[in-house]
Amino acid sequence: MLRADELRVVFKPKSKNPVVALSGLTFGVSAGKVTGLVGLDGAGKTTCLRLAAGLLIPQAGSLHVFGDDIVRDADQIRPRIGYMPQQFGLYEDLTVQENLDLYADLHGVPMRERSSQFARLLDMTDLGKFTDRRSGQLSGGMKQKLGLACCLVKVPELLILDEPTVGVDPVSRRDIWRIVYQLVDETGLGVLLSTAYLDEAERCDDIIVMHKGSKLAEGAPKSFYPQVDGRVFSIAPQGTQTARMLHGDLLKRDDVIDASILSGMVRVVLTADSPLLQQSNSENEGSGIRLTPVAPRFEDVFVDMLLQGDDGIERVTLNSSSDQSAVEYQPSNEASVITVSGLVKKFGTFTAVHDISFSVQRGEIFGLLGANGAGKTTTFRMLCGLLNASGGDIFVAGNNMRKTPSKARSRIGYMAQKFSLYQQLSVLQNLRFYGNAYGLRKDRLEERLNWALREFEMEDRKAVVTQSLPAGYKQRLAMAAAMLHEPEILFLDEPTSGADPLARREFWARISKFAREGVTIIVTTHFMEEAEYCDHMLIMAQGQELAAGTPAQIRAQAVSAELPDPTIEDAFITLAGKQ
Repeated sequence: MLRADELRVVFKPKSKNPVVALSGLTFGVSAGKVTGLVGLDGAGKTTCLRLAAGLLIPQAGSLHVFGDDIVRDADQIRPRIGYMPQQFGLYEDLTVQENLDLYADLHGVPMRERSSQFARLLDMTDLGKFTDRRSGQLSGGMKQKLGLACCLVKVPELLILDEPTVGVDPVSRRDIWRIVYQLVDETGLGVLLSTAYLDEAERCDDIIVMHKGSKLAEGAPKSFYPQVDGRVFSIAPQGTQTARMLHGDLLKRDDVIDASILSGMVRVVLTADSPLLQQSNSENEGSGIRLTPVAPRFEDVFVDMLLQGDDGIERVTLNSSSDQSAVEYQPSNEASVITVSGLVKKFGTFTAVHDISFSVQRGEIFGLLGANGAGKTTTFRMLCGLLNASGGDIFVAGNNMRKTPSKARSRIGYMAQKFSLYQQLSVLQNLRFYGNAYGLRKDRLEERLNWALREFEMEDRKAVVTQSLPAGYKQRLAMAAAMLHEPEILFLDEPTSGADPLARREFWARISKFAREGVTIIVTTHFMEEAEYCDHMLIMAQGQELAAGTPAQIRAQAVSAELPDPTIEDAFITLAGKQ
């Protein structure tokens, strides 16, 4: 269906610093199959998809779709392709039905076919009850499903999706994948997509791993597993040790390639020459480590492949000079840093948040989770003092946020979902601006600027214009700006949405480190695997509490004969289904 041979794309080819987006890329896409592109930020995934959609022209190589040349025959090819970019062009002032009508007009769908096609799409996306709602009032997951429906008003032969599930909750992610495979089964279309979720890569028939514009590897998901056979294990915390403490300790080991928290355990990928592999479990227990072999997954291979490659990607160790003097802080039963009681928020007659109560101790990581539209972002903004509550009480760092929010703000760090960075300023200029905004002056400002550059490993990029930074470094810079004034409490709103797997790992390693030093962290996230790093969490649904507790307590609510060892994502989907 699609064949790419030796594709090369260079942006700004005549400048001093040309950007090679694709170099010698060769791959194919078959009908009736889902082909996934995975890779770090800047790997060339979006460029590849835009070429396939006929929106870019390669400088070298060839690309044939349905046997036709994408450059010479683009006008013949485009009507047979459905393309959904990361920022799909919904018209937010139009209703769901009006958006469908508009895209049907653009695709020339005959009037006699529209009624049945619309009914089918609305049924597939569960949007039938919302046809009169403006798209701007839909939740993030509903917008993604509407965008997909608009791409499908004229059934394509090739469907191209650029990270279609970024920023949506697990239930909506599952729905989008259900729609994709229903279409594949019913029509036999081919699908080419990119994804930031490596568990989604497991759903693909074929995976193409991209790195720096080239193909690193290709194959069915299970074909990658032998690369890490005998090197993937689960390790349980010992005694009073938490999974997050164990995770932090394991990251300091040179023989640990990857470490992640899953179901209260730490999953590791070890080097082939790891001392832990050479010794028996009884010998390893002296260091508090007992290895339990677990089945590989594609994510293990992906991280192993990139971190052990020859391209200079470094594993996060967080052994900066500031880390050497860090004091390990243990959350205690002292007075709560944040106390929320009977919180209510109304917008006119609509109640967005109803009777929410919880507390957070110093040094804890507290997660606010929920489906799109559940009310978690509204709750989050009230905690930060960015939105006034309609009822209830909020105390942050001893200050009543309904009466004196300004007193708490100097003790709060805030990292917005859309990073609040000045794109035309350099890294150092952004940090200096935020330092001044937080009231830092002279020697104290210089001390904190040096700390930020060192802690977030940006000393060699301090003069780089922010706009040209890779996404992972923008994320580092946004967090560095939020931590400049040494806040007691750090608020993180969807901090890893759209970030690649290694950037997410690096980010959470830093978050855990700050929590160990006594910083209290409140985070919203759609990545349920990240919820495992939280000490406690609150899952919201329709503005109310759906579940609350530790990760273990949340998982326990989803245990069944069919699911004896659920993950947080399993629990989330189970609980959401009981609403």
